[in-house]
Amino acid sequence: MVSASRAFAELGTTERPPDPQRVMGRAVVLGGSMAGLLAARVLSDHADEVLVVERDTIEPADAFTARPGVPQGGHVHALLNSGQLQLERWFPGFADEAVAAGAVVPHADLVQHYVNGTRRRYANDLTIRGRALSATRPFLEGLVRARLGQVPNVRILHGRASGIRMSGDRVTGVEYHPGDAPDGDAVTEPADLVVDATGRSSRLGDWLTGHGWPAPPMRRMPIKLTYATAVFRRDPAISDADTVFSQYLPGPGQVARIGGIVAVEDDRWLMLVAGYDDDRPARDRDDFATRCRRDFPAVFGDVAERAEMLGEVITYHQADSRRRDFHLLDRLPAGLVAAGDAIASFNPVYGQGMTSATLHASALSAYLHGAPRLDEPARDYFAAVRVVVDAAWQTSTTADLGLPHVDGPYPPGYRLIAGAANLIFMRRPTQAAQHAAEHGHHHARAPQLAGPAGRAAARRAGPPSPPPPGRLVTRTSGAAVKHRCLEVSCTTH
Repeated sequence: MVSASRAFAELGTTERPPDPQRVMGRAVVLGGSMAGLLAARVLSDHADEVLVVERDTIEPADAFTARPGVPQGGHVHALLNSGQLQLERWFPGFADEAVAAGAVVPHADLVQHYVNGTRRRYANDLTIRGRALSATRPFLEGLVRARLGQVPNVRILHGRASGIRMSGDRVTGVEYHPGDAPDGDAVTEPADLVVDATGRSSRLGDWLTGHGWPAPPMRRMPIKLTYATAVFRRDPAISDADTVFSQYLPGPGQVARIGGIVAVEDDRWLMLVAGYDDDRPARDRDDFATRCRRDFPAVFGDVAERAEMLGEVITYHQADSRRRDFHLLDRLPAGLVAAGDAIASFNPVYGQGMTSATLHASALSAYLHGAPRLDEPARDYFAAVRVVVDAAWQTSTTADLGLPHVDGPYPPGYRLIAGAANLIFMRRPTQAAQHAAEHGHHHARAPQLAGPAGRAAARRAGPPSPPPPGRLVTRTSGAAVKHRCLEVSCTTH
């Protein structure tokens, strides 16, 4: 069995696959978000024709605008290091194109990090892995969609997926309603392979049970996260910051909160404030400004009160993280895979979603290059995706278990993992940043923290600095180190 580390190394390669072979006539992808677009790009190397069925109408003038099918699309998103590398792998020159179109490259000196209200100063070589890209999700997705539109054997259809067609032990096609009329006659498109990329609300489980097949078991971690975002015109008279990240760890007299300011295309700041459980930011401008001034470092209040707000405050609530474990199914039809949030959707504050989608595409590429039999279940694909999901899931859920309103379930080895993570995180700030810059990849490798390498890293960290009075280290350390990994990842693309 291939180790998780080796599997990650193989999936994270930046090398283009050599000599792709056509192994099917038609592939159909349900969902035109980042996961679906990347799956379509991979499939274009192996299918005569690729169809992408997307429910949102996307006019050229709205290519960089948040769309209804992605309710969180207008909020802050992170493209982690390996995610950007995978975009470059499938769309060479993507970073240069993004910068030319307006993406911001944050300067290390203009990146600010705060923990519990205190600014941490990290090493200035956090861009050693290349240029960071700071942009909105619709902007990045629009660029990917435009590049995919240049691939001759890919077509994007406007319609709402309504089911799958089956014959015997395999999926043979999809049903969808064209346009914006869900009650109209359904159209059937035959397919040799179907990819479900319809997101966290995927109905694939219902479609499978409707055909007499079991639905993948689902695991949930309640998080009760709410965040609010507003867009502002950048103003150097207020702040020269490119990126600001603020984190408050839960503890006696202190509520867990996350805030972020990122410079994005069109000379704008995207500013987000987030809370858990009953601490729910609202759409009200006054509430937003009050939270920024009261709960976060001064730069948040300065921007909220003095900068020009463009549009209204928007909010998003996510009740849980969830994953669908296809690898546990005893019976799985052939001709079917899933990708992106349709497999797993995590607490979005860790910035794993888009990058997970890129690695799912890499897993699909590896599967198709293995000359698979398409009349058999794609178990090799789901096994590879499981490695990605396991790492991201343990990263986010171990951290979320440090929140006072989350009471389990606790995974095996939780206290050991959290303890090792705390020792690494509580080292001197510059050392912590350098360690993460050197060893951080896509996800914090939570399983490795409990192993020999993790324990050795904890010993090298030396005795941790004392926590704030009354802080329960084992309850908060997971969140601390995972947010730390996100900070570094967002500035080391």
